[in-house]
Amino acid sequence: MRPGLALTWRRIPERYTLKGNKCTNCSTNYFPPRKICPKCRRHGKIETLYYNGKGKVYAYSEITAPPVGFELEIPYVLALVELEEGPKLTAQIVDCKPADVKIGSRVHVVFRKIQQDGEEGLIHYGYKFKLVK
Repeated sequence: MRPGLALTWRRIPERYTLKGNKCTNCSTNYFPPRKICPKCRRHGKIETLYYNGKGKVYAYSEITAPPVGFELEIPYVLALVELEEGPKLTAQIVDCKPADVKIGSRVHVVFRKIQQDGEEGLIHYGYKFKLVK
């Protein structure tokens, strides 16, 4: 089942601003946001944190057999990106050839179309990353 309009709008802060949080007790940063710190549990104090969107490629894979809806994008790179503030997240690396991506490559966030529900359906946007040149 595909997410509807209401769910898409509720997730906008995380998708468009890289909104996460930080436990002030153990200084661990999280993305996506969590309600409690898994390390400190009830002793942790969570506060909102906005990431700057800069990081590096921690690991990556070239996708040549995509899931349904992404057939027109192959080949593309899906990477585990480590943000400067610490959290790691999975995202597509765009606007480059797969051979240009290396472990340790510097990247920055961009917001792009991810998919669309039909010809005139809801367009889902989200974060992807671009190589820093």
